[in-house]
Amino acid sequence: MQANMVMAINDALRIAMENDSKVVLLGEDIGKDGGVFRVTEGLLAKFGEKRVIDTPLAESGIIGTSVGMALAGLRPIPEIQFAGFMFLGFSQLVNHAARFRSRSRSTLTVPMVVRTPVSGGVRTLEHHSESPEVYYSHMGGLVVVEPSSPYDAKGLMLSAVKLDDPVVFLEPTKLYRLFKQDIPDGSYEVPIGKANVLREGNDITIITYGTMVNVVQKTVDAKKVDAEIIDLRTINPLDTRTFVESAKKTGHVVIVHEASESFGAGAEVAARIAEEAIYELDAPILRVASPSLPYPFPGYEKYYLPNEKKIAEAIDKSLSS
Repeated sequence: MQANMVMAINDALRIAMENDSKVVLLGEDIGKDGGVFRVTEGLLAKFGEKRVIDTPLAESGIIGTSVGMALAGLRPIPEIQFAGFMFLGFSQLVNHAARFRSRSRSTLTVPMVVRTPVSGGVRTLEHHSESPEVYYSHMGGLVVVEPSSPYDAKGLMLSAVKLDDPVVFLEPTKLYRLFKQDIPDGSYEVPIGKANVLREGNDITIITYGTMVNVVQKTVDAKKVDAEIIDLRTINPLDTRTFVESAKKTGHVVIVHEASESFGAGAEVAARIAEEAIYELDAPILRVASPSLPYPFPGYEKYYLPNEKKIAEAIDKSLSS
């Protein structure tokens, strides 16, 4: 079927709920309204209010309740309306959800998937365009996933809901309805922890994820450069082997992400390449990311976010070194 990311995630949630009666959804306005972006539209009518639960406006309560549900044997999928609001539930995630397996020596697990829209480029208000993947990746015990396409979104969600560890599932707002893609009607899984080599190439490796995948692909198409494009898909755990082997092959590396450059996922990727492939590189590893500043008001987005021009300049700089 042809589906955008909203439709793909909705279909994944439907399949997960049909296949496992322990899967429940909860969040603000997810029932009758179908969520702020309509990702859960139609699920209340199909599964009822005991499995699709409208909650008060209380992020800490939503995540804390989900932790309790998971410990009691359910598989909750809470929605936080925007990533900037999830900081209100940060303590529940990092002090409880992330630690129960180690705290209990693996006798207790927390199988839950926290969904939230992330990233910018859609002229939203403050606290609606955060890219928080590093916060949650830094904490041991949390799996962090960020799809870049409808196909991956559905497959990664169906994989995430089966994990016994808590997953932070980041959904790029700009990609929700940006394009449609052919995806299978039934159930399928995209493996978590495995990067996707979107395009093979020999001259340069470009490593990216989320909203920047589409921008990188457009840049490479325009420049007609023989680039290997890698979509991380999963920020934690990182598929180190895939991008290190690519770096060894091409000798040139550019890392692109929307989140701030300082202490970002790109720094971790660069460090791992340096540790394992430094002598195979022909040029310094370059990063293209947003400035290390709070996300700006809508009128300044185009100056803040990485774009095709900045990525093209990094490619030229690397290949000319």
